[in-house]
Amino acid sequence: MSNGTDDYVYDEASGEWISAADAAARAPGGDTDGGVEVRDAVGNVLADGDAVTLIKDLTVKGAGQTLKRGTLIKSIRLTGDAQEIDCKFDGIRGLVLRAEFVRKR
Repeated sequence: MSNGTDDYVYDEASGEWISAADAAARAPGGDTDGGVEVRDAVGNVLADGDAVTLIKDLTVKGAGQTLKRGTLIKSIRLTGDAQEIDCKFDGIRGLVLRAEFVRKR
């Protein structure tokens, strides 16, 4: 009889509920980046803290503002998604950009 010590997690890859111990064994690299490689518009690998420039004018929904091509964004953060980066810019909180619209500086 298990005393509730076995935790189960949903494995999206297989579509099954598996024990937490099995999930940890299957996870590549544990709780790290997960091996997701984020690349900019020209193929450079991005990392936390990098500075990027925009390669296209982008209209920011909800802020009523347009970020112009060539705008410098400092100190980005990776989100774990290969397509998105989290960043800060003057007056815009919670800005998430697609990696295809930036180039590493």
